This record gives sequence, structure tokens and C-alpha cells, in this order.
Amino acid sequence: MKKENPMRNLRIEKVVLNIGVGESGDRLERAKTLLESLTNRKVLVTKTKKRTTFGLSKGRPIGVKVTLRKNEAIEMLKRLLESRDNKISIRSFDKNGNLSFGIHEHIDIPGVKYDPKIGIFGMDVCVTLERPGFRVKRRNISSPIGKNHKISKEESIEFFKKNFNVVVE
Repeated sequence: MKKENPMRNLRIEKVVLNIGVGESGDRLERAKTLLESLTNRKVLVTKTKKRTTFGLSKGRPIGVKVTLRKNEAIEMLKRLLESRDNKISIRSFDKNGNLSFGIHEHIDIPGVKYDPKIGIFGMDVCVTLERPGFRVKRRNISSPIGKNHKISKEESIEFFKKNFNVVVE
């Protein structure tokens, strides 16, 4: 009887929620308020990297995002998947095993009520998976992850099917 290698287990590294507004001002502040109320975390304002073709100069705020880790990430991901009826397209998975999907309206998330002061926003959700030992890519003297230790698309799909009862279409 062969034991399973604990270094091959998958886990959620982080869940990033992003609302792209495209402009600064009142809409950006309402999006910031929404993400803070959803996650109870401080929100980061994203800015343009360079001058864009539609008139925004470099350094202008255009969106908000928040990163969740550990148990907070798992609980929020369950709610977000429930808003999608636990159905995810196979195209939402990339070759590195990460998952990205969108929520059309934040009021689809269970437990969230409509607030006329905020309005309705959609958001992007990005889920990053990792294995034990992935810390080597984040340390000062970084090393690449070995090809046998990387996460494949198929492994990621199986992880979400098993742990979150997700139907992949």
C-alpha cells in the first residue's frame, strides 16, 4: 500500500477580487466601499501603468482590488462559486492551474443586499493554487519550480470538483 506524498497536495494560495471602474471619482469610491463591506479588509486602489488610448494619463486610479488568503479566501470562494451555481467554464482555467471568472452583479452573491448608495458592480475573481514548497519562487534568492511539481490544468479541475463541488463545463 503506497502512501500519498504530502508535498503533492494542492491548496489555495490566494483569492483576488478586482473591480475595474475605469475612472476616478464617485464610482471608484462606491466600488471601494463595496469591496470593504464584502471582505472586511483594506482595499488597494489600482492605477494606470502608462498613458492609455482612451485619455487616462499615467498614475490615475482606475479600479480597486483586495487579496484574501487562508480561511478567509476559502469562505469567500465558496460564496462566489455559489453565486455562479457552482458552474465554471473549462476556459476559466489556465495552463498553470489558476482559475479566473467574473461575477456580473455583486447582488448575486449570497448574503449581499442591494444598496442604492452603492449601486451594482461586477467583479473579477482570480484564484491561485499552490503546493507545499512553492515558497522557493518568493524568497530572496528565488529558484524555479520543478516541472514535476507545477500544477496542471487537469489537477486544478479535479481539486475544484472534489473540494468545492464545482461542475466544469
